[in-house]
Amino acid sequence: MKPMAAAKNPSKFDPKTFLATIDGGRKIAVFPKKQTIFVQGNSSDAVFYVQKGKVKLTVVSKIGKEATIGILNEGDFFGEGCLAGQLLRLCSATAMTDCSVMRIDKKSMVEVLHREPAFSEMFVAYLLARNIRYEEDLVDQLFNSSEKRLARILLLLAHFGKDGVHDTPIPKISQETLAEMIGTTRSRVSFFMNRFRKMGFIDYRGGDDLQIHSSLLNIILHD
Repeated sequence: MKPMAAAKNPSKFDPKTFLATIDGGRKIAVFPKKQTIFVQGNSSDAVFYVQKGKVKLTVVSKIGKEATIGILNEGDFFGEGCLAGQLLRLCSATAMTDCSVMRIDKKSMVEVLHREPAFSEMFVAYLLARNIRYEEDLVDQLFNSSEKRLARILLLLAHFGKDGVHDTPIPKISQETLAEMIGTTRSRVSFFMNRFRKMGFIDYRGGDDLQIHSSLLNIILHD
């Protein structure tokens, strides 16, 4: 009697491996600082994933006014509107720092979402977390002062509290961009940034990086 052959176990799908390797509809591109990834009005036919660096999302109105609507970090997705039938990009994406970005074409993204439950769960969890962030942003915009809104966005940019991270430096970001993100003027941002620096909540590192200290939380917690 011949021994029964051992059943072959299919390799377990790993979302991290999927998002780090090139295959089929997945490509990795490197974008130097300030280079455009895509432009508002371009065809929407792929989802992007930030492997390394920071990406800025901006929109331009019909009269030419530009606003920053988000800053993305390592581990963030963007451009997923194509999965819901979006034909054209509603915003532009630009590298804030030197970036490594994976481009996943729409067909490949749809296939892996249907085929791999682990990836679907991870992607849905990401979208839900980002939706919560948007709700928090709206509440912040409606009810908090511009000083508190600035403190909050700086702490978010520094990943404060994420995986035990504290006092994390962030790449230099213009006061105009910060003003756009919190809905105030550049002069007000300048005033608050100088105040934060004098109080020891932030420090500038050689003019390139901005050091955010956990003590900046005092601005948010103070009534």
